[in-house]
Amino acid sequence: MGICPRCQQDIADDAVICPHCQHHLREDSGERLATPEDRQVSAQMEALEGMIPPAYQVRPGYYLKEGWALFKRNVPGFVGYSLAWVLVQMALSSLGSLGRVVNLVVSVPLMAGLLVVAAKLRRQQSVEANDFLSGFHYLLPLALYGIVSTVLIGLGFILLILPGVYLMVSYIFAALTIIDRKLDFWPAMEFSRKVVHRQWFGIFGFLLLLFLVNLGGLLALGVGVLVTLPWSICAITVAYDDILGLRADSY
Repeated sequence: MGICPRCQQDIADDAVICPHCQHHLREDSGERLATPEDRQVSAQMEALEGMIPPAYQVRPGYYLKEGWALFKRNVPGFVGYSLAWVLVQMALSSLGSLGRVVNLVVSVPLMAGLLVVAAKLRRQQSVEANDFLSGFHYLLPLALYGIVSTVLIGLGFILLILPGVYLMVSYIFAALTIIDRKLDFWPAMEFSRKVVHRQWFGIFGFLLLLFLVNLGGLLALGVGVLVTLPWSICAITVAYDDILGLRADSY
């Protein structure tokens, strides 16, 4: 069963003309029937449009302060998991091309564990050790987000650099949107982009501040990044909650 692209009514897969609106559906016209999945994505995107705040204020100092408060509530977990994440990435990178491909697939789901724990702490929920691996509950959309965003940002940097910078900043909330709103990767990416677009320079300044914080961590013999990395993830979670509000009852 297909769906007419004009009137969105159910029609037979082999229909040439829609019986409801008489729209021509010939294959040589270059059109294809909208599938139920197409309609679901379209409805999802329309619903998301209404969730984008018309205006908001970016508060980097508040995000860093509250992010630090979240980090201090589970220092051993955040530092230990960050160390494991870095070691896994180093091990995969040492395996050549295959290892880099695997790393591209699992890097975002691995990072998402920090987001999940930060979100649970922000929502005053109890945290368990296996929560750090709960990013793999969203393996497919997070992996696809990681791959597609890497390709698009890379192309953006090739095309005069600025488009790459724009997308890199714009997708900052995509992973949390996948986890918190249970969205597929592309609606989450577009939602994040449209939200950030309203205050792009403010979000850019916030991320630039996080970059400087992590640069300081790297200069501290590299060990400091085990603190600054999860602190940054916590700060991003606070920013997401402040701007959009964490929605999920559980993660």
